[in-house]
Formats: sequence, C-alpha cells, structure tokens
Amino acid sequence: MSIGASKIHDLKQIFMTLDHDVQNKSETNLKKYQQIEEFAKKQGVDFYLAGRERIDDLIENQLSADKGATYAKSLYLKLSTLSPCVSRPNSVKVATPLHDLESQNIKLNKAYLVSCTNSRASDLAAAAKIFKKASKDGVLAKIAPGVEFHIAAASIPEQEAAEDASDWQALLDAGAIPLPAGCWPCIGLGTGLLEPGEVGISASNRNLKGRMGFPDAKAYLASPEVVVASALSGKISGPGWYEKPVGVEKVVLGEGNGIVDEDRAMSVVDAPDKLIESTTSTEEAGDEQLTNVLPGFPEKVEGEIVFCDANNINTDGIYPGKYTYQDGVSVEKMAEVCMENYDKYFGSIAREGDTLVLGFNFGCGSSREQAATAILAKKIPLIVSGSFGNIFSRNSINSALMAVEVPRLVQRLREAFYSTGVENKGDVKESQLNKDSLDSPPPAAQASPAEEKVLTRRTGWKFVWDVRRSKVFVTEGEGGPTWSQKVGELLRNVQEIIARGGLEKWVKAEIGEGA
Repeated sequence: MSIGASKIHDLKQIFMTLDHDVQNKSETNLKKYQQIEEFAKKQGVDFYLAGRERIDDLIENQLSADKGATYAKSLYLKLSTLSPCVSRPNSVKVATPLHDLESQNIKLNKAYLVSCTNSRASDLAAAAKIFKKASKDGVLAKIAPGVEFHIAAASIPEQEAAEDASDWQALLDAGAIPLPAGCWPCIGLGTGLLEPGEVGISASNRNLKGRMGFPDAKAYLASPEVVVASALSGKISGPGWYEKPVGVEKVVLGEGNGIVDEDRAMSVVDAPDKLIESTTSTEEAGDEQLTNVLPGFPEKVEGEIVFCDANNINTDGIYPGKYTYQDGVSVEKMAEVCMENYDKYFGSIAREGDTLVLGFNFGCGSSREQAATAILAKKIPLIVSGSFGNIFSRNSINSALMAVEVPRLVQRLREAFYSTGVENKGDVKESQLNKDSLDSPPPAAQASPAEEKVLTRRTGWKFVWDVRRSKVFVTEGEGGPTWSQKVGELLRNVQEIIARGGLEKWVKAEIGEGA
C-alpha cells in the first residue's frame, strides 16, 4: 500500500463502496473502481457496489439510545405550525414559505428528483401521483414546455421498486429524463447541470453556490411533491393540497419543554455574538502557561490579513464540486480555483503568506478534504475564523493547514471596514441585498443597490500567532493599535501531524519507524 502498511489491522473498522461518480464511464475511472474492489477483496474488508445493500443493513441494525440515557439538549417543534417551505438559492438555511414564492411566478429551467435524500420509491410514487392527478380524460399530464425534469433513484433497488409499481414509467411518460442511480446534479456531476443564469428546483439536500452548476445559476430546494408540481407548471408552485395553517405567522420551535415563553433557542443570527461573549469572558487569568513547541515547528506564524466577510462559507465555495473527483488536478489548478465559487476574484487578491480571516462556521457543507488542501495550494499557511465547521477543522489538521478561532477579530474587522466603505484597489463588490443569505453571497444583485459589500479585502492589518504563549496579536493597520487575545493551546499531537506535512505523511513516518 502507498503509505507503507502491509495489511488492515481491524477488518471491521472500515468498509469500502462506490458512489458519486458512477456515471463516469471513462477508462481511468473504471480502472480506479476496479482497483478499489480488488483491494477490498484482497484485504477481506466489506465492499458494496454503488447504490446497493447499505440501506438494508442500516434498517436491520438501527441505532437506538441506551436505557436511561441523558441528553445534552432537548428541542421542540410544534408540527401544527408547519407548512411547506422552499430553501432559496445558495443557502439551505434561508427557507421561505411556499405560498410566498408562488405569488412571485418564478419561472424554471430545470427540476430534479435525484439523490439519496429524496428519491426513494415512496418519493417517486408521490411524484407520479402528482402527474396522475393532473391528467385529464386519460391523457397523462406532461412537463411544462421549456423545463427539463431529471430523475435518478436513490439506489438500484429503489428504482426497481418504482418500476414494479409503474411509478417510474409514469414519470418517463410525463417527459422525465432518467439518470442512473447515484449522485449527479446534486454534487455537480454528469449531465443536466444548471447553465449560466438558469433557475432550478431540486429535492436534493444542498443548493450551495455553484454546487449544481454555474455559480450564477439559482437552485431552490423543496420536497419531491413541490418539485414535481413546479416542473408541471413551469414555475415554483405546490400540488394544491397544502394550506398555510390559519392564524399561524411563524413556525413554533425552540429549546426546552415547548413552552414558548421559556424558549431558549439561539438563532443563527445571535450565535456569533454569543460566541464572542464566551471567548472574551474567558480572557487569560493568572500566570501565563507556555506551550511546549516541537523542534522545527514555528513558534510564531504571521501574515497580512485578507478578510472574506461572510458566515457559513461552505466547502463548495472554497473548492468547487466539479473538481472534486478529478484525481489529476495539479496543485497550480487547485490554487487557481480556490474560493472561486465564493468570489471569482479571490485568486488575484490573496497572496502567498497571507493570513486568511473569515466569518463564522467556515468550512460547513460536505466532507471534501480539498477545501483545506486548496488553501494550502494557494500558499496560505494560516486561516482564522469566528468558528469552523467540525469536519473542516479535522481536515485542516490532517492536511497540515493551521487554523485558529478568534471571534473578536471578525467582529473588529466588521466594525472597521463594513461601515466605512473603504475599498482597496482590486477589491470586488457584491450587492448589499445579499446580506439576507447566511451562506456564500448570492451570485447577482436583484436590484440597483445603494451600498456595496466587498467580498475579499486586503486590510493592511497584521496577524501574529504566538504558538508558545497561546496568544494572538493583531495590529490594526500601519500606526494602528495592537491588541492581543488568549487562544487555545496547540497540542503536541496536532503539532506532530502539521510538522510532518499532514496525517498521511505522519502515518507513513510512524510505520517506517516501527518497521
């Protein structure tokens, strides 16, 4: 094996499968899949073909809580206050009641009933029911002119079940375009992707900027029934049998026992402020404890701050999905496309050795490790955020990308630059109307804005991370004030992985030393 190991120690610890790129029939991809299958058989580990067997296994071995288990938090949701909602482009979190969007007559180019999320046999049956109910005099209703409706079952058995029930054929008769079971438009692979300026609606689980096609396309997310009804009418619409609850102005949900007066739920808007309060309230106290720094590991890391002012910049914004399964992408190409779905001008603004500072929950979205390695390819050794997505945080360590959370710095940068309107040459502006989205900013303005927002900004500020003292220092521009803040200790095991150049190189070294 490439890392120097001779066998897998615990055969039950991993299983191998084929998924996402199964539509790719190129010789290179088929050879890679063959090698994965042969490796699994040789090592004796579990192997599953794409779209096979895993669901049955999960049903047979369901997770359940132990008797007497305690919970860190209880949440409540009053179901009687729910009505169908649609997630607007570029953010799963920004949901709008369906009845509000229906009145806007949003025309569609494409509709998708695809992916493992909402394309099971039951979903396909619900979709077929929409067409059957809309049929007149025995003539099956058809997809609206100018709309492409793509379908792909969650798995081969799910498609077979839909075929046995005649639901699959009903969708084909209505004009649906079939795709093989697996991941396609949902992750930006294969045919049927959104072209520049197009609008689509999908029953999949993510609509991040550029994920389902071009960055300036718009992808809405909805239930299978809403997707099919929209494909039938040619605009975003429902099937007609869901009504908004009378007298209900908002969904009732929160944390605790369900008594609205005691609702303690924290909104995504309030969360950053709470995080800043918690970190500043735990400022250093008592004697300073020094961290042991490994020989050869830098005691200080510093750079000029480049600021990307957005929360929830996701992995699709950092590294476009269309490159995820291209194994031969060069380091230079990774650097070129880094952050391009967030800001296509990022590459010309950020420089080697910069310290990249971002908003809160940076790196949310998928698990792709290229989100970390692309930043390293850009020769940016250190990133700072108000908070990081958990998977990205782990991937950054495994890839040897240094990262530290400093919520106060994000707050100060927003105070200093957001209100002043100061711009630097080469900065790129985005409509202020885009502030409604908590994910990567939408790709285009909806009106002529009075105020513009800079996506990527060279600040002239300096950032220094003193690893030994577990403290960061920020100088706010030439001649500006300098302030410091205590941060978490960079532990020895993390230093070891980063110093070796990442987890894979660390494992190789450990195997080599133990041989």
